[in-house]
Amino acid sequence: MTLKVHWVDANRTARSKPDPRYPIGVDLDFSKGRVKVCTAPLPYPAPRCGCWLIKCDVCDQTVVITAAGRIDDPRSIKLACKLS
Repeated sequence: MTLKVHWVDANRTARSKPDPRYPIGVDLDFSKGRVKVCTAPLPYPAPRCGCWLIKCDVCDQTVVITAAGRIDDPRSIKLACKLS
């Protein structure tokens, strides 16, 4: 799998404080223990509020991950292949 990552900017800054439980961001794992997976780094922290549009060019799986331009933003994503 090859994940393509595209930033969609909401053109605003976060109003709330970051979650102190994640001082170095979050590594998102949606693999559910499967073997056939793909991982992609996400630019961290995000520029401001918006979302990452992530699409696999093999299985056409598409996900959207929000971010707020704070220290608790996602740093990476791991997805299981939709075809496995």
